Amino acid sequence: QVQLVESGGGLVQAGGSLRLSCAASGRTFNTYVMGWFRQAPGKDREFVAGISWSGDSTTYADSVKGRFTCSRDNVKNTAYLQMNSLKPEDTAVYYCAASRWVAIMATPTRYDYWGQGTQVTVSS
Repeated sequence: QVQLVESGGGLVQAGGSLRLSCAASGRTFNTYVMGWFRQAPGKDREFVAGISWSGDSTTYADSVKGRFTCSRDNVKNTAYLQMNSLKPEDTAVYYCAASRWVAIMATPTRYDYWGQGTQVTVSS
């Protein structure tokens, strides 16, 4: 069992930056692929970024490539999403999730554990 707690969301102006953190409980954090998803009102949950268990492989949605960076610290049991050059269309609730699949998956159903979400609002 893994429990995930996100933090770091907030209100920021367009062009600004935020760093989200996802703290995990348990001793097996380094065996999980970690993913970041977001969900805007009235829209489906969408994949944003993912990182392999070792941290040496990352994948990003086209909409955030070059602006967002996913990382992890397996000693601190924490994953991070650095978000730069934020746009109003990035406004959503952001979730981190843990998957036991070997590969980074973009499908929410491939993830076994989810955090509670953190709101990110980007004003224009």
